[in-house]
Amino acid sequence: MDAKLQRRIQRYGWDLAAAEYEPLWQSQLAGAQSALLALASPMPGERVLDVACGTGLGTLRAAAAVAPTGSAVGVDLSARMIDTARSRASGLKAVKVGFERMDAEELALPDGQFDVALCALGLMYVPDPNKALREMFRILRPGGRIAVSVWGERSRCAWSEVFRIVDAEVSSEVCPLFFRLGAHDALRQACSEAGFGSVRQNRLATTLRYADGDEACKAAFVGGPVALAWSRFDDAARGRVSSRYLDAIAQWRRPDVGGFDLPGEFVIAAAEKISADR
Repeated sequence: MDAKLQRRIQRYGWDLAAAEYEPLWQSQLAGAQSALLALASPMPGERVLDVACGTGLGTLRAAAAVAPTGSAVGVDLSARMIDTARSRASGLKAVKVGFERMDAEELALPDGQFDVALCALGLMYVPDPNKALREMFRILRPGGRIAVSVWGERSRCAWSEVFRIVDAEVSSEVCPLFFRLGAHDALRQACSEAGFGSVRQNRLATTLRYADGDEACKAAFVGGPVALAWSRFDDAARGRVSSRYLDAIAQWRRPDVGGFDLPGEFVIAAAEKISADR
């Protein structure tokens, strides 16, 4: 897929998903977010950049960790995600935290400005994740730290059939190479190639729990990466993809209450900017 088109799809898709993202995904992703922050270990007085920050949940947690003298900035391609993050920060009266719409591959930020860079489940959507990692390397000071997470092996993410199901309706991949960085040691290698040293990679098994089929479908189609495609489907297409998705996850249905427990996996890597001249 053309990189410009991919960015447009992601931007408009996440604009559409912004309103539903937190209700459908906040609790599902909390474990991965906590593990990411634990590896990054932001400390009071440090400056943190959160790339692909979404609605700012992780950014605000990082800002709290570096308070009162540190600061955090969240950036995202989606304007509506950024607007939601700003509203959340204002409502919580958060200080020393800001949000800007920005492309992960072209961070409009000076070299060596930050102590910590985070990217929670964002690299899968970037046309060139290696370029995004190099940008994170650039904005870190020497000795700065990075922590990034992606979804793991496709075979270990029960919801992954959503892409094939949607692709069958729109005739082109919505998220090409989505699981590439989750395979084997691909994320660790990508961090190394971007210039980082002391790279550590962990896998974290998780369970995505949904109360019923309607909630499972909303998470997959309305509040996730295929939201733009979903918005363009007519009622018949929505009925088809929902039925196919429920068939695909049927084996993980909880027969006692009718909900679903979908297995999933995250890959999390942490590293350091050892050299200042790369």
